[in-house]
Amino acid sequence: MKRALVYVDRYAVTDSLGLLAVVARMYGIDSCETFAVHVGSSCDEFYGSVDHLLLVEDGLIAPYDAAGISGIIAELHDRYAFEAILIPATPFGRMLAPRIAARLHTGLVADVTEIRRDNGEIRLVRPAFSGRMVAAIASSGHGPVMLSVRPNAFVYTPGIHRKTEVTPIASLTVQTSPDRRPSLRLVERRGKAVTRDIRESDVLVSGGGGVMRSFDRLELLAMELHGMVAASRRVIDSGKAPRHIQVGQSGKTVSPRLYIALGISGSIQHVAGIRNAEFIISVNSDRRAPICALSDIVVEGDAREFITRMVERIRRGTTGADHAHH
Repeated sequence: MKRALVYVDRYAVTDSLGLLAVVARMYGIDSCETFAVHVGSSCDEFYGSVDHLLLVEDGLIAPYDAAGISGIIAELHDRYAFEAILIPATPFGRMLAPRIAARLHTGLVADVTEIRRDNGEIRLVRPAFSGRMVAAIASSGHGPVMLSVRPNAFVYTPGIHRKTEVTPIASLTVQTSPDRRPSLRLVERRGKAVTRDIRESDVLVSGGGGVMRSFDRLELLAMELHGMVAASRRVIDSGKAPRHIQVGQSGKTVSPRLYIALGISGSIQHVAGIRNAEFIISVNSDRRAPICALSDIVVEGDAREFITRMVERIRRGTTGADHAHH
């Protein structure tokens, strides 16, 4: 039976759980023995979902020590011979994954967004050329398949309950003995302004080239719907919006309950970023735009007029409810 290891980023546990969905698509979750490694004394979210939970005890190593953690994972691979090692492509995961690959002398496929199977061969799909196209990469050689996975690209749905065996890392003969000093120490901590992430919003009001000239009006509708504003690559490249709200292969993969696409044609690159959206409303002057075929509701018309009318309608409804209450 194949064995796969997933690294649990303590600051992105949900994204780490998504790695189990990747394992299922690669090998079949029932045909693979799953391991999870976590720096910390417990990780409740993984109980019942993996066969083995390997816990690096608190104080043994710093959670931000990429060199130390990569050493642990390399030695775990020597012990268990994993078929695949999966890392979430979080800020820390992007530092950790190449270190592990270098230690194991194996390749790394970074920022994977999709898994395909071609005649039984696994293809790891990732954006290429700044998101203008995708590359389907096959693994060769004898090393483990190493990949980092874009956050929010895969959603893990718990299946059968597994009897999880918990193993403290200190009980293994790895280089993290109590005598080992961490290679990093925290000298200073500086906070930064907290900004909301569009991946955390249940409602996204997203604009494309069709609303370029009035992009700032999207905020009005987003506020009324208690959501956030997002944008296509065309808007971002024009300088009308910041890069961190871009949706698509070269931006972020989102999974809101409601995605309102205003003036977005729906390129393959953009559609790849919204495939997990529950409900899509597209507003476009061209009913034959590619995004319309994916939408639950299509509104043919001017997106700017749609925003104005929707805001007015919502405000009338809210005002009416307030009057009824009083």
